[in-house]
Amino acid sequence: MSSAKVADQLVEVLLQYGVKRIYGVVGDSLNPLVDAIRRSDGAIEWVHVQNEEAGAFAAAAEAQVTGQLAACAGSCGPGNTHLIQGLFDAQRSGAPVLAVASHIPATQIGSGFFQETHPEKLFDQASGYCQLISQPEQMPRIARIAAQHAVGAGEVAVLVLPGDIADRQAANPTGHTVPCVRPAAIVPDPQTVRELAAAVNAADRVALFAGAGVRDAHAQVMRLAETVKAPVGHTLRGKEWIQYDNPYDVGMIGLLGYGACYEALHEADLVVMLGTDFPYDAFLPQSKTVQIDTDATRLGRRTPLEVAVHGDVASTLDALQPLLREKRERRFLDGMLRKHERALTKVVEAYTSNVDKHVPIHPEYAARLLDQLAADDAVFTVDTGMNNVWAARYLTPNGRRRVIGSFTHGSMANALPHAIGAACADCDRQVISLSGDGGLGMLLGELITVRQQELPVKTVLFNNSSLGMVKLEMLVDGLPAYGTDHSRVDFSAIARGVGIPAWRVEKPGEIEGALREALAAKGPALVELVTDSNALSIPSRITLEQVRGFALAAGRTVLEGGVGTMLDLARSNLRNIPRP
Repeated sequence: MSSAKVADQLVEVLLQYGVKRIYGVVGDSLNPLVDAIRRSDGAIEWVHVQNEEAGAFAAAAEAQVTGQLAACAGSCGPGNTHLIQGLFDAQRSGAPVLAVASHIPATQIGSGFFQETHPEKLFDQASGYCQLISQPEQMPRIARIAAQHAVGAGEVAVLVLPGDIADRQAANPTGHTVPCVRPAAIVPDPQTVRELAAAVNAADRVALFAGAGVRDAHAQVMRLAETVKAPVGHTLRGKEWIQYDNPYDVGMIGLLGYGACYEALHEADLVVMLGTDFPYDAFLPQSKTVQIDTDATRLGRRTPLEVAVHGDVASTLDALQPLLREKRERRFLDGMLRKHERALTKVVEAYTSNVDKHVPIHPEYAARLLDQLAADDAVFTVDTGMNNVWAARYLTPNGRRRVIGSFTHGSMANALPHAIGAACADCDRQVISLSGDGGLGMLLGELITVRQQELPVKTVLFNNSSLGMVKLEMLVDGLPAYGTDHSRVDFSAIARGVGIPAWRVEKPGEIEGALREALAAKGPALVELVTDSNALSIPSRITLEQVRGFALAAGRTVLEGGVGTMLDLARSNLRNIPRP
């Protein structure tokens, strides 16, 4: 043990926690750690990315796919500041990630040295644990504490490690680790469960609203919905865990919403929020609500509560079920299901039927085809923006598929780096990146990573030469779109330039063939779909003020020399907007 260095101890602790790879860019103060990885004889892999931001996103996706600790690293100064965006995403997604933020020599800290930053301050908001290792005697203890924070709380832990400290001889034996990686169920207080049962039994019309916290509780939620005859709405993060095999589904609310979820929540006598911290409180009823969550700090912070339950969804509903009286009346449920069907037909069918000759391509049609052709256990990674809408409305969950995105942090450019992490975690599983041209362009270099690592990532690029979600935001605020539309870029040529087979599709009749070929390819592939920049998705619920703003902006666009078809778009969308 006397020959081991601090960097060797860190690698050994990571291995004991099941870490198989570290994402990053080599160099400078990080070199002692990289050399320790080299000397591990393949026990742990270094995955070279083009930008440390992508490495942090990749680690976040790997952690979400596997449920285990993942790791990334950045060298001092700019190397670790690049990590911040991906770590924010990981922290807010609840992904167990350990980041090594390498630092300048310990003796130079505070002197204004070359590339000096203060990582302990920088990463404070993006992590649940961030500590500086200033002497070898702190290891391996601090590394274990950091790893346990990450896996125990489902959060980011950051180790700030000066390069000279990493290169020093270890002061303590590394020893062995018995990590606690299987969190226990959080069983609610019995009195609180009785109060919850009383509230549910007293309500004639109950609606359920499910978030990501319903994972592993599908059966319990379905049983509750049948017992109390409740429609079930969900958030985007809850979609993959609750929408499948769900005869009570009424869709989503929010900016990406569709269906009858809004009406169900607002017309119910009682709304039961299940494992969700849905942030857009303007869409939520501000009364007659109960909430179940494993994080007690989230209870009541979006809407006033009648009952607040600290517990996981499955354990709570198991305890609740024997106390419930079965409801016989189905009029509320059936009415919402009929509304949902009508709304879904309007949203889904409007742009996915009879569009075989529409150029530019309707993105909705392409998303629907992709959903049909993708594997039953595919991992979809989704760029922030309009791609979130296409994923929310056209990807079909089944309990095996995964949909990963920056759904809470809302960062652009996440899809391809997320796909890198998902593919590294399981190279035999189909991984599909739903990328927008804005997002892909921001971290375009990661196509090189995909090629260099020979990852079988299938990138499906929706290229409308526009920041579509930003355009929509401007329009509903009554502003003409400005700075959102850009000249066309041939991304397929760029992909082929780095050695990735690519198809550029401009006609809808060619979409299916290109997707089939790309999905069947053994290695990476890219399909670029040239889509309609005017295909903007209106939320399922929109205020009259927003309607007026949208119409006003469309008029201004025409009067100020913009694209004339915007007026047709406004008229078409206005005809389909539900009246408040």
